Amino acid sequence: MKYDICIVGSGAGASPVAYTLANAGAKVLVLEKGAWLTEKEFYKDELAISLRDAYNPKLEDEQHVIEEEYENEAGESYWQGEATSESGWSFWNGTVVGGSSNFMSGYFHRLKPVDFRLKTEFGDIKGANVEDWPISYAELEPYYAMVEKVVGVSGRVTEHPHQEPRSTDFPYPPVAEHAISSWIDESAEKIGYHTVPVPRAILSKPAMGRQSCEYSGYCSSYGCSSGAKGSGRAALLNHAVATGNCTITPHAKVYKIATDSQGEISGVHYYDKAGRKKVVQAKYYVVACQAVETSRLLLASKGEKFPNGLANNSGHVGKNLIFSGGGTGRGDFFYKDLTAEKKAQLTQVGPFINRALQDWYQIDDKAFNGINRNGKAKGGTIDFLFYQNPISRAQGTQWQYDESQDSEKLLWGEELKQSMKAEFTTYKTLRFEVFNDWLPTDNCFVDLDDEVTDKWGDKVAKIRIGAHHHDLDVGEYLAEKAEKLLGEMGATNISSSVSSAPASNLMAGGCRFGNDPKTSVLNKNCQAHEVDNLFVTDASFMPTGGSVPYTFTIYANSFRVADHIKARWQENIS
Repeated sequence: MKYDICIVGSGAGASPVAYTLANAGAKVLVLEKGAWLTEKEFYKDELAISLRDAYNPKLEDEQHVIEEEYENEAGESYWQGEATSESGWSFWNGTVVGGSSNFMSGYFHRLKPVDFRLKTEFGDIKGANVEDWPISYAELEPYYAMVEKVVGVSGRVTEHPHQEPRSTDFPYPPVAEHAISSWIDESAEKIGYHTVPVPRAILSKPAMGRQSCEYSGYCSSYGCSSGAKGSGRAALLNHAVATGNCTITPHAKVYKIATDSQGEISGVHYYDKAGRKKVVQAKYYVVACQAVETSRLLLASKGEKFPNGLANNSGHVGKNLIFSGGGTGRGDFFYKDLTAEKKAQLTQVGPFINRALQDWYQIDDKAFNGINRNGKAKGGTIDFLFYQNPISRAQGTQWQYDESQDSEKLLWGEELKQSMKAEFTTYKTLRFEVFNDWLPTDNCFVDLDDEVTDKWGDKVAKIRIGAHHHDLDVGEYLAEKAEKLLGEMGATNISSSVSSAPASNLMAGGCRFGNDPKTSVLNKNCQAHEVDNLFVTDASFMPTGGSVPYTFTIYANSFRVADHIKARWQENIS
C-alpha cells in the first residue's frame, strides 16, 4: 500500500505530524522500531527501570560507538572510540511507541526569544559553530500554545525578569506541589532570587480521554500508568489511530531510505518483527528517530545522487550534534535538625517540587569569567527535584570510606543494614539540575562506524563527544547560584558536579535547519534542501539547543512543520 505520509519514529517529533495529517484525512504510516506498550504495561517496576533498562534494546544487539578525547603522556590529545556494549553507556532513551516522551519528567519550559538569535546577541565564539535560527520566537509561539492545549501542560504564569512573551495562559492549573516548594520560595526571596513555577506536561485534571496525575512519586524515567503524562503516544498517537487514518507498525527497524537515479525517494526499507525485509512508499517522508539515529539513517541511505548519504551532498548530516550543558547538585536535610512539622513536610511523597530559577538565563555579571570577558553570556535554567526511586537511592550504601585504608570498603551484614537504615531514615536530599547551552563544535558529530554493526548487520552510529569549555564555565556559574540557595535553606553536604559528559536523553542537532543549503541540511520548514518530499522533525533541526529540556520545543516545531506538510498535501489533492 502507498501512503500519503510515512513517518520513521513515533516520539515527540513524529506524533504531531501523525496527529495533524491523520485528522486532516491523510493516510499515515508510522514505523517504530520498538514495541507498542500502553498504560497497563507501565506499572512502577523499579527493577525494570533501575537495573534492566527494560524499554531499550540490549546493547549486545544494538549499540553505539562513543569517541571521547584523551591525552597521552606527552600532553597530546587524541580521540578514542569504545562500543557501548563494552562501556555499558546506553544512548537509547525509550525504544517504544511514543519514544522517550513516555519517560520524560515533563519540564515544559519554552525557549526564549534570545535562544533564536545567539549569534546576533552574543557574537561569534571561537571554536563554536553558533548560528541564529531561520525562524523567530514569534513564529513558534502559537505552536507552544497549541502544545499546551493539545498535549496538556499544567502551570501558572508569574512575573519574572526573563518571562517570555505568551499569547495565552496555561490551559490546565498547576499539579500539586510539595511543601518544600515554599521553602525554596522563602529562601530565594531572602537572597534576591526569583523562583519560577515549572510547567509540566502532566494533566492536573482529567481531559481528552486521559486521567489526571495520581502522584505516585514515580515519574522521571517511568511510563505513566494513568495517561496523565503528555507522551506522544497518549496525547497524540492514540487520537491519530482513532481517526482510522493512521497505522502504527511496531517492531519495524528502518535501515535505509532508497532513492532512484533521479534522487527521488523510491521507498523506505525496514525489517519487521520476524526479521523479514519490507518496503513501503509514500508521497511525503518524515524522519524523527532522535538526533543520533536520524543522522545514522540518512548517512546509511546512500544512492546514485547521494553517495555520502541522503540529503548530504553538503556534508552536514551528522555535524553540529549538541546535548545539554550543565550538571547536577545536591544538599541534605537531616531530620534531627528539623521540627516535627518540617520533617513531616519533607517526607511527603507524591507531589512535585515544580520550582526553577531563570534569573541568569542571560548572564550580565562582571564576576563571570567566561568567553565574553565583559561578563555577558547566555546562561540557563536551574530545576529542583527529588529522586524517589528507593533502588537507585540504595545503590552505594554498600560502600563506606575507610580512613585507615584511604579507600572504600564493602559492607556486610549488620554494617550494611545500618548504612541502609541511615540512608532512608535520617535525611532527605534536595537535588538540582542545571541546563545551559551545549555549543555546537567541529568535534561533536555523528558518523557511521566502520567496524561495529547491530544484530541486523548494519553499521552503528559513531558519536564523537566534544564539549566547548565555555559550556562548563556557564554550568559552574549556575551551579554556584543553586548551591547558595541550598545554603540559605539550611542544607548540609552541599555539592555539585558540572562536566562535559552529556546526558544522553538530551540530544539535538545533526541536521540543522537554515537558509543556506551549503551550511545546513534543512530549510526553515525542516524540509531537506536536496529532497523535496523529505522532512526531519525531531530535535535534529536545532542549530542551538537553548537552556531548557528540548521536548516542548520539539513538539511545537513538529506541529509547525505538520501544518506546512498538510498545506502541501491538501494543495496536491485539490
